[in-house]
Amino acid sequence: MCESAGLEPVGRVTQRLAHPHPKHYVGRGKLEEIKERIALDAIDVVVTDDELAPRMQATLDEEMKLKVVDRTAVILDIFAQRARTHEGRIQVELAQYEFTLPRLRTIWEEFDRTGGGIGTRGPGQTQLERDRSRIRRRITQLKREIERVRQHRQRVRRRRRQGGMPLAALVGYTNVGKTSLLNALTSPSTQRFSKAAPRSPQARTADAPFVTLDPLTRVMEVDGGQQVLVSDTVGFISKLPHALVAAFRATLEELSEADLLLHVVDITDERAEQCADIVRETLGELDLADKPTMLVLNKADNAPIGDVLALLDRIKRGQRENELEPVVTSAETGEGLGILKAGIERWVSSRSPRVHVVIPYERSELVDLFYRRGHPARTGYSERGTEIEGTIPGSLVRVFQPYFDVRPRSGQGEDGPLPDRRLG
Repeated sequence: MCESAGLEPVGRVTQRLAHPHPKHYVGRGKLEEIKERIALDAIDVVVTDDELAPRMQATLDEEMKLKVVDRTAVILDIFAQRARTHEGRIQVELAQYEFTLPRLRTIWEEFDRTGGGIGTRGPGQTQLERDRSRIRRRITQLKREIERVRQHRQRVRRRRRQGGMPLAALVGYTNVGKTSLLNALTSPSTQRFSKAAPRSPQARTADAPFVTLDPLTRVMEVDGGQQVLVSDTVGFISKLPHALVAAFRATLEELSEADLLLHVVDITDERAEQCADIVRETLGELDLADKPTMLVLNKADNAPIGDVLALLDRIKRGQRENELEPVVTSAETGEGLGILKAGIERWVSSRSPRVHVVIPYERSELVDLFYRRGHPARTGYSERGTEIEGTIPGSLVRVFQPYFDVRPRSGQGEDGPLPDRRLG
């Protein structure tokens, strides 16, 4: 993360403590050791792997005579670099202000201590209150903008539900290859596109954390002809700052609307199992622990087959009730993509009830919807309207429910003709 933020790591110091020291994070002896390293290696910045309380950070700044930043500040800096859309920028700005606000007093006290004499004194309490007021006003404004974004996304999701396409959302630790997998699953070379599903440009990828900040949704067509929406989302990380979770609430709501989560794991990461557990914990905090999930072990082209099989065996032993059979893939080579699509198709089919509907002739758009999103087995016509029997995605049940035919059926069996109508 430090490298992504533009820092050059030159050393690492660790200490095992039950709790951080309340005043200066590490013990006094370890603090002296760090100060010696700073002098020897000409270090400019010290980064802590936890979020620091404002007073603790001020104490470390004073002790070490240089800039001390914590984990949250580094993550926010990376997010600020990656934010390219208006939505991403306002979410990051809100998180930065909410992180900065409780630290303002400490910042100004530090400024006052470095001043002295006429023309060099700090701005004092009056300026501090002005800054607090300005930041609070900006926070209120940003929250209003994010609420508008949230409402817009809700309208988009409502239109999606009316369209009936199931939604699979890619989730996982940051930099596990979610966007590459999205590109591979929805690329023109792996599927055929209709007018309803136009080709989309490839999503931006990079070997770096938090490249994707805004949800990106593409259409994927599985072998049975069923179309599925696949959405890429922001990556998770250990000790995810609460300010970011709050600011990105509108974005993370995409996961709650998903029918299926594709939990992507970097199979080459030696911390793969630990990262997978962090993602599971984060999903639990978002009340998504029971959402149907398929584990996707990605980057198989860079891992020895023995390591892949060993990890697959360990993951299977620790599988949860809501997790489907794991799949091994490579977004780079295409390995396993067919198996992944087949798994998604089986899951979609298992949630597609068989229905018998009678659609009035004036609602011909519903007939078109049934043919585009469902699998009609038989079609007939009567004085009541177009009669169709077949399977539809579970998300379309509400749309067609008013037109379910509940009349008694003739006894000719599942494949017999529909009664009282001409077959299409």
